[in-house]
Amino acid sequence: MAAEYEQGTPSWVDLGSTDLDGSVAFYGRLFGWTDEDLGPDAGGYRMFRKDGRQVAGLGPATDVGRGSSWTTYFAANDADDIMAKVAEHGGTVVVPPMDVMGQGRMAVFTDPEGAFFSVWQPLAFAGFELANEPGSVTWNELMTSDIDAAKVFYREVFGVGMRDVSMAEGMTYTLLEAEGRPVAGALPIDAAWGPMPPHWSVYFAVDDCDAAYAKALELGATKVMPPEDSAAGRFAILKDPQGATFSMIRNNPDFSI
Repeated sequence: MAAEYEQGTPSWVDLGSTDLDGSVAFYGRLFGWTDEDLGPDAGGYRMFRKDGRQVAGLGPATDVGRGSSWTTYFAANDADDIMAKVAEHGGTVVVPPMDVMGQGRMAVFTDPEGAFFSVWQPLAFAGFELANEPGSVTWNELMTSDIDAAKVFYREVFGVGMRDVSMAEGMTYTLLEAEGRPVAGALPIDAAWGPMPPHWSVYFAVDDCDAAYAKALELGATKVMPPEDSAAGRFAILKDPQGATFSMIRNNPDFSI
């Protein structure tokens, strides 16, 4: 099948969890997700759905050092070609391209600063069936220790464009663009935020950030950053009960970049 996402566009996310049933209970109550076990051949992988549509994946955490974590997958026309470019431009191949049950080909990498990311070359499965609506992924953002190096790396690996935009308080935000359309963002880690490894963060859309944040805390999440306003919308950052960091945002419908 033809890819529904341009190369370099985030097309999927999944959660590697140290407690699959705990994660199902948490996100089910927080976002109204249901889960489907894909069977013994899938190695414990499950599919999260919102109103019957696929929104994210769930599988056992495989890296003891990382523990529970969300992973962003970028659409790739050819996973093997992407692997060669990752190696050429200073990234690391964590898991080389592999076939996944006839659904597509995936691989796992880190960029030169150590941020994990994955790629998905679609066959039967293209990616999100629901996005940019409450209870689904709405944005993916790189927090990096070297923004200039990150711009070069992702441009060379995926062929995406890079555009800097001025934000509040003099901050510069970098947009990754596929076919001229913003598909992800990147910004440098501020020392004032405390120790933070480079990583790709996942934002889920919500109707009411404050209410969703309070509900997440009631369900056992821990605070990273309480709700605050930004030009893009009101957002917050939390760790789920298994320790995976995620963000939520009530998008500002009048915001454009």
